[in-house]
Amino acid sequence: MNNRYRSLIALLVSTALVLALPGMAMATPTSEKQAEAAKVKAQVEELDAKVEIASDDYHEADSAYQAVTKKVKAAEEELAELTANQEKLQSHLDTRVESMYRSGPLGPLELLFGATTFEEFASTWDLLQLMNENDAGAVAELKQTRAEIAAVKVELKAQQAEAKDQLAIMTDRKTAIEEQLAERKRVLAGLESEVAALQAAEEAKRVASIPKGDYGDPTNAPRSEVVSIAKSKLGSRYVWGAAGPNTFDCSGFTMWVYARVGVSLPHSSRAQIGYGQRVSRANLAAGDLVFFGTSVIHHVGIYVGGGMYIHAPHTGDVVKISSLDRSDYAGACRP
Repeated sequence: MNNRYRSLIALLVSTALVLALPGMAMATPTSEKQAEAAKVKAQVEELDAKVEIASDDYHEADSAYQAVTKKVKAAEEELAELTANQEKLQSHLDTRVESMYRSGPLGPLELLFGATTFEEFASTWDLLQLMNENDAGAVAELKQTRAEIAAVKVELKAQQAEAKDQLAIMTDRKTAIEEQLAERKRVLAGLESEVAALQAAEEAKRVASIPKGDYGDPTNAPRSEVVSIAKSKLGSRYVWGAAGPNTFDCSGFTMWVYARVGVSLPHSSRAQIGYGQRVSRANLAAGDLVFFGTSVIHHVGIYVGGGMYIHAPHTGDVVKISSLDRSDYAGACRP
């Protein structure tokens, strides 16, 4: 076997290996960015879950703090009321003692000896003794109750301080996670923007490579039945990202209409041009998808005939019929 044949065989073998191992192909910049974005998106989802958990923990800590604070306030109010009652009763006793002192040492005796019968004497004596015992008992009971409530207040204050510390910890934790989430979302938005730019550049190259000449007579039958379906949504409001049944963006509108006749289209004007047979402008028929864009396709509608098409234009507008006579007409296809 000469060197020429050996070189030819080596070339064929290496080519076969490359074709047989597609996984070894180098990743494109778009796929690398998409992978990076997917990783960050997973981090965002994980942080979203952590924020929800932290929020629940925060609300539970806040509820516990509010509950113990309410108990402290109630204890303080009850303690203040008991203190006022004690002071009032003590003042009353002090007034009586002072009055008895001012009436002289014979005052109570005059009260007792003023009785005309022994029964009156005994009753008066018992009454004075009972009054003194009751007053003294009431003061003692108030003092004891106030002391107990003061002790409860001290305990509640300690619980309140602990609950406040726990609430502060939960607040800091929740804030820290929310800051991480905001930063990851910012990174994700940047990556998604880069991916979109790369995809747009790739699509622009693809569109530029498509011949703009005559595609000949289409072999697919026109889907004119979709026109009446599309017209049934005239006046429906444009909403970015919407795909029916009452609000639409441009590709969401065509996707919804064609789904009614069993044709599945992607939610992307750039992608939809590849879902059907290409049609030259001279061969347009009712129901064909028509596309617009200069460097990249960015809009799609449905041809209705007579040089007109129906579409969902943009934010602030509604589904309507417009003239196909646009300078950015990019082509058409028949799903």
